[in-house]
Amino acid sequence: MKQIYSDMIEFRGSHYDFGLIQAKELKDSLYIKNRLKQWKTRKPRFSIDIEEAKTAIKSISPKIWFELEGLRDGLEWPIEKVLHEFGGYRLDYERSGCSVMTGDGYLVRNYDYHPKTYDGRFVFYQPVDKGYATMGASQRITGRSDGINEKGLVMGYNFMHRKKPGEGFICGMIGRFVLETCATALEAIALLKKIPHRHSFSYILYDKIGKTYVVEATPRNVFVRESTICTNHFKTMEEENRHYLVDSKRREMILAKEADSGLSAKQAFQLLNGRQRGIFSDEYRNWAGTIHTTAYFPNDLKVWIALGADQDPTEVDFEKWLQGIVLSINHVTGEVDTAIPFAHMDEGAHWQHKKNEPD
Repeated sequence: MKQIYSDMIEFRGSHYDFGLIQAKELKDSLYIKNRLKQWKTRKPRFSIDIEEAKTAIKSISPKIWFELEGLRDGLEWPIEKVLHEFGGYRLDYERSGCSVMTGDGYLVRNYDYHPKTYDGRFVFYQPVDKGYATMGASQRITGRSDGINEKGLVMGYNFMHRKKPGEGFICGMIGRFVLETCATALEAIALLKKIPHRHSFSYILYDKIGKTYVVEATPRNVFVRESTICTNHFKTMEEENRHYLVDSKRREMILAKEADSGLSAKQAFQLLNGRQRGIFSDEYRNWAGTIHTTAYFPNDLKVWIALGADQDPTEVDFEKWLQGIVLSINHVTGEVDTAIPFAHMDEGAHWQHKKNEPD
């Protein structure tokens, strides 16, 4: 078993200043060193047009462009390099797992991915220039893999496939746009219908109204359905699915059976976080190991966080944080059943020695 942690990042201020302070904290970090080594062996199969990316980002959230400029100045990198790392536009995304369930007043989500890609950051950000305050799991620093905003809108996404990518945004940046610019699930749906998508994902949306929407999005089409569960295959655009769906459908069947019994938030959390319950995954080598389980509560803006399996979650009061109260903890800890290095905390979290990678 491997001990891991995620930092709790807090900031109140402008987007540019947020980018700048993040850059100064990241500049000599293992995360940046590992990311740069990853690029040496995984050359991007695309080029980024700076003005095209700038126009695309500013058309949805102009202030996030200023955050990228802050990262540029703090890291002392050219903007093109910042866009390759953190821009979230026309980038590639590897396969992953993930499972989501909603119930009476909660959304619970397993984030399943590869340790070498993990940011290890839960970010609390209250902008003073524009945008809703948000709390969520960082993905490629500027993006969010799941989270909640001050209006009680909750978002998580599930990977579908990378076939026939488009010239659009990747999931993490789309998650950031949703949380920072939308007050309700319906507003988020409108954005997801408008925004260009790089890859194919389902975005699960939940707010204080209590309805759950699954937005099936590809570079070609966007469809919306209501469901309280979601794994890694489309229900509407079945022609877009991968050929191998056995594990995704297996997890879906477990979630569907349990959802019908009306689980409490605690029971739902234990279902997704329990190693023996059939949803939690130790498939880290295959890009589908569960790293964190989170639960979000729109009505009182509470958040539960756990790293690894069979954990009692750490509870965070986002509403109190919005009122100016500083967090009482600066990180959460847990353990996972893998020796694979994590990008934010271990040397060698790159792909140069992939053949000899530990389990």
